[in-house]
Amino acid sequence: MGELSTRSVPSLHDLVVYLDFDGVLHDDAVYWSKQEGIHIRMPGRSLFEWAPILELLLAPHPTVKIVLSTSWVRAKNFQFAKTKLPAGLQERVIGATFHRREMRKWEFDNMPRGAQVVADVRRRRPAGWLAIDNDDQGPKDYLDHLVKTQDRLGLSDPNVQLEIQTRLARLVRGQA
Repeated sequence: MGELSTRSVPSLHDLVVYLDFDGVLHDDAVYWSKQEGIHIRMPGRSLFEWAPILELLLAPHPTVKIVLSTSWVRAKNFQFAKTKLPAGLQERVIGATFHRREMRKWEFDNMPRGAQVVADVRRRRPAGWLAIDNDDQGPKDYLDHLVKTQDRLGLSDPNVQLEIQTRLARLVRGQA
């Protein structure tokens, strides 16, 4: 389904996690080259090494969906980015903040990620949401919903894990 699977139709009952990849699911030192493709330059680190942590954090909350808010969607495409996730996370993905159908690439590229997320929240209108990202640039609406990770630690940080658990529980309770 490609770009159509971004589900831009509002889904008022969805609880959504806006998910960045770099600095969240793995170290932020991600690069691309013709020889190595997408890779991490930090010794001992690997792509998506902390994705299983997110699966565990989301496990008690089967109704929570994921919207990709990563530059991987813009650099490659939605399907490419989605398929890099473990199957359990892929099943939760309902879209991305970037989609080619109705967006001007230059305008999107010049918005802070927080503004990209808030624009998607306004369009999608989820019942509740939070963002997991190492980027804290954006409007107050974004910062109020942000669980900020550190570039080198991402989801491996126990404090971040606890904050996500707390915020998810609050998010789910708020819908009940």
